[in-house]
Amino acid sequence: MKGDTEILVITGMSGAGRSTVAHTLEDLDWYVVDNLPPALLGNLIDLVNVSVKKVAVVIDVRGRAFFDDLTKSLAELADQGVSRKILFVDAADDALVRRFESTRRPHPLQGAERILDGIAKERERLREVRDSADIVIDSSALNIHQLEKKINKYFHEESESDLRVNILSFGYKYGIPVDADLVMDCRFIANPHWIPELRPLTGKDKAVSDEVLKSANVQEFLERYQSLFETMASGFISEGRKFLTLAIGCTGGKHRSVAITEELVSKLSKGKNLAKFKIETHAIHRDLGREI
Repeated sequence: MKGDTEILVITGMSGAGRSTVAHTLEDLDWYVVDNLPPALLGNLIDLVNVSVKKVAVVIDVRGRAFFDDLTKSLAELADQGVSRKILFVDAADDALVRRFESTRRPHPLQGAERILDGIAKERERLREVRDSADIVIDSSALNIHQLEKKINKYFHEESESDLRVNILSFGYKYGIPVDADLVMDCRFIANPHWIPELRPLTGKDKAVSDEVLKSANVQEFLERYQSLFETMASGFISEGRKFLTLAIGCTGGKHRSVAITEELVSKLSKGKNLAKFKIETHAIHRDLGREI
């Protein structure tokens, strides 16, 4: 029965939302185990009821042998035919500091030092596992309910698509999204912000979209981006990757990046070199609605 079981390892920065992710998955009928030593992953699969198909494990990385044990345990599960993924929950340092200060609790690794020192130690310890994660979620700008909603989007219904692609528009002035697999800068495009009648509109409005798409080099950019995406997507699919986040940035995340993101949503799922795959694309506008 092991080949029918899917295991999801939930890890990430302390204070980033691991517990919220676990509780949300429990509500979605996942069998969730908290704070399991990585070496016991194989034993867990043997012990759970054979009717349990989806198992999520929250792993605390304070143990020094965490990464070596996790890598070994996941490799053993793969040999046994168990489908496994790593979900890494991350957040910016300033967001983590605010959360620890609001709860008046110390960071688990800070000891007699500052919260920031504990965060730095944990981030370094987690660097390798973050690089190998299948899904990275940045909770910096999310409250608990928004994080729950994001997890629901990923896991509520099993998609039959070969690859789910989130195309995320953002503003550089608000920071680069840490959960992006590929970041592209579209500030080379003439900015509709400087056209008075377009300034109050957004990239979702046709007038702004038309202005952006007719700008010099934009069509060439879209063609080259689609070609790059097709190369990446076919490789990710062959490696068993199910989720991909593409980030498109402009200055404020209101005009250019939004228009380009909307255009890419319709283009990327129709690539001629991906015809044999089912590609599911979604637009997310992180900074739309912020003050510019």
